[in-house]
Amino acid sequence: QSAHQAGLRSFIRYGWRWSWRVAAFVTIFNMVSTGLSVYRNKTTISNFASAGAFTGALFRMHLGLQGLAGGVVVWINFMPMRGLLMIMQKLAGETLQEKRNRERRELYEQKLVEWQSRLSVTEVLGQTESNAQGGLEMERARE
Repeated sequence: QSAHQAGLRSFIRYGWRWSWRVAAFVTIFNMVSTGLSVYRNKTTISNFASAGAFTGALFRMHLGLQGLAGGVVVWINFMPMRGLLMIMQKLAGETLQEKRNRERRELYEQKLVEWQSRLSVTEVLGQTESNAQGGLEMERARE
């Protein structure tokens, strides 16, 4: 029991030391990667490689030029895993980009149908109103 408590204490102590670093790294990586994907309007492996290189360099910058270069090299080497995920998506039949574009197109088509139905309702109301006004004018003319 004392060994368990000691392990738990050390996990809490060292976990806190590393948790903020991991959170900062993941946040910066995702911001750069997402920013590149949005700017270029496509998801490619070069976006992830650039984000990994930038983040790795940023976190090793305090070690000087060698640390900066080492951070770039180390984090670029993690990109084959992302490439593998992209290949698996392609083999599944639809990538995330294709799915996003398809859903966006379907939503647009759905809204277009809804807008056209609303427009036809207002046209019918306009015709009914003009017919009613025409009928009143004819009655007044008869009187």
